[in-house]
Amino acid sequence: MRWLRKRLVGIIAVLVLVYLFIPIAVIMVLSFNNPAGKYNLSWNEFSLAAWTNICGVPGVCSSFVTSIEIGIISTIFATILGTMISFALVRYRFRGRSTTNLLIFLPMATPEVVMGASLLALFLNLRFPLGQLTVTIAHIMFIISFVVVTVKARLQGMDPRLEEAARDLYANPRAVFRYVTFPLVLPGILGAALLGFSLSFDDFIISFFNAGTLVTFPIYIWGAAQRGIPVQVNALATIVFLVALVIVLSGQLLSYRRRKALEAR
Repeated sequence: MRWLRKRLVGIIAVLVLVYLFIPIAVIMVLSFNNPAGKYNLSWNEFSLAAWTNICGVPGVCSSFVTSIEIGIISTIFATILGTMISFALVRYRFRGRSTTNLLIFLPMATPEVVMGASLLALFLNLRFPLGQLTVTIAHIMFIISFVVVTVKARLQGMDPRLEEAARDLYANPRAVFRYVTFPLVLPGILGAALLGFSLSFDDFIISFFNAGTLVTFPIYIWGAAQRGIPVQVNALATIVFLVALVIVLSGQLLSYRRRKALEAR
């Protein structure tokens, strides 16, 4: 019992991680499957057909590329705007600051179906044609809140004495921002960008309301589920997961090396 009490938290953490990664493991395994019918739900036989011909099913790669394009564009704009908002909220005092802080959280707390329907009504009233532009605008609007919260937490956790030391050494405001502030905030900005891209790429409800005839990857999967999701979708999902895993592990490795270098000094 003593051994169990000491390791209970670690055991629970391992079980939770196993529970979270089981669906991903199933998707990866089924990407090498050759299903007997149109539904890829049970193992039949090993095959590399989905990996050697990922774009073999019409609409799979085009919808995937569309989601990548929307995710990159919306992430760039949302990260820039969200970072500037974060600096304004943390570093400056102005009238309406508390109200702005409250309003920033509203898109995160509002159900996506409400936001999607309201944006659709806005675009229709403005007679704005639905398509890739409307989906990108919609994604930017709800990603900004997550970027602001992430970068703001990073800014609030910074030690102000580092910037004060740079100013004491006669660094002008531009030099302080370039050599001190920005490098310290950059991990938070990159984390916010990765979060924003994953939210945009994964979004279905807001995209479905504002896409018109545009088909993103989640919309394609939703439509294909009614007639059988092709194995190529599993292969693409596996690629996305592996790329995200490599990015996260690379960031952890760089952080570990930087920390060891600082300790060596």
